[in-house]
Amino acid sequence: MTLEPPASKLARLILYVGKGGVGKTTIAAATAVRAAELGYRTLVVSTDIAHSLGDVLLAPLGNEPTQISERLWACEVNVLEEAKRTWGGLQERLAEALREQGLAEIQADELAIIPGMEEVAALVQLRRFRSSGQFDCIIVDAAPTGETLRLLSMPDAFLWYVNRFNQLRTGAFRLLGPLLRSILPAIDLAETLSRVAEETKQLRAELTDSDTCSYRIVMTPDSMVIKEARRAETYLNLFEYPIDAVCVNRIVDPDTGTHPLLKALTERQQTAILEIRQTFSSLPQLEAPLSADEPLGVAKLSALAATVFARYDPVAVLHRGATLRIERQGEGYLLTIPLPNVETQKLSLTKHGDELHVEVGNFRRGITLPLSLTNFEPGRARIRSGNLEIQFMPAEPAPSPVPGVS
Repeated sequence: MTLEPPASKLARLILYVGKGGVGKTTIAAATAVRAAELGYRTLVVSTDIAHSLGDVLLAPLGNEPTQISERLWACEVNVLEEAKRTWGGLQERLAEALREQGLAEIQADELAIIPGMEEVAALVQLRRFRSSGQFDCIIVDAAPTGETLRLLSMPDAFLWYVNRFNQLRTGAFRLLGPLLRSILPAIDLAETLSRVAEETKQLRAELTDSDTCSYRIVMTPDSMVIKEARRAETYLNLFEYPIDAVCVNRIVDPDTGTHPLLKALTERQQTAILEIRQTFSSLPQLEAPLSADEPLGVAKLSALAATVFARYDPVAVLHRGATLRIERQGEGYLLTIPLPNVETQKLSLTKHGDELHVEVGNFRRGITLPLSLTNFEPGRARIRSGNLEIQFMPAEPAPSPVPGVS
């Protein structure tokens, strides 16, 4: 069953995230091809610096949408070009002012880069595409997990920078050195920052709206990839970005053959798939087979998408609700995991570094904790209203050694 997206002026936005090399580009392109076949005016966008979307679609792509078929367009975001568009020449003017103060050209260019400038510009371009009215849905082939999480966390970080800057201007501008005092008024930095900050606030609200925006984690059935997917799940939930599915890519058919290598590979994958089903049990799980023929071009991507979305409309919201939640509670934190219909007997919690392993009966799940919980230890746990609630309290400091005792 699928949950149809409500009518909205903004295009439906689906972002595919995951570790580099798991096939995000192929899955994103296949999703877009399928959506276009179903009648949606669809744009597929790559925000990865190392673009390969054009290679998968067998079409040359640029920074603006290129039409691939009747209802399908594609583009590869040029973040440098978008930064120039978004910031209205601010970086160039700041660099010029720095050069006039005697800095070497390359030093001036580097110092003129405001933190988050390029990431915010990429998000602003997505918003421009969404609000254009030209598309019903936009599929995003995102950069590898670490870069994508930085991209998605940038609205919060950027707004923090803007607030700090405004405090600096109003409360401590006199403390700035002569160089910055002479530059800042001339380039009207405050006005530009305020304008982009307002767009960023709107972006933040749109990117967390589960009615119109979804995140899908792509992985292969490999232990290291699953760990990265767990990390992505944790941080997407932490920033309230709604996940509506996971996609397991390059699954080898267990009946492929009896060669010892193939047999070992399929056994290892089946074990990994079982772990994925337990770890992401609350989410729909899409599966893409590994084929001997590389899925390049619209026709082959269409065939792949027909398998992946045999039971789903690719544009529909496939799941609503967080898969876990972390909240501050007194001196500690409360971790909440949706866990309906489980028995509370034999509840076991084990923490190793930034990983928490939960076992409840036959349910086993590994959770990658955010860095903010690294120095906290799990305490009381309980099942309430279909959720597993785990308290985290500050770890007790190790006792100091007694002098003279070994």
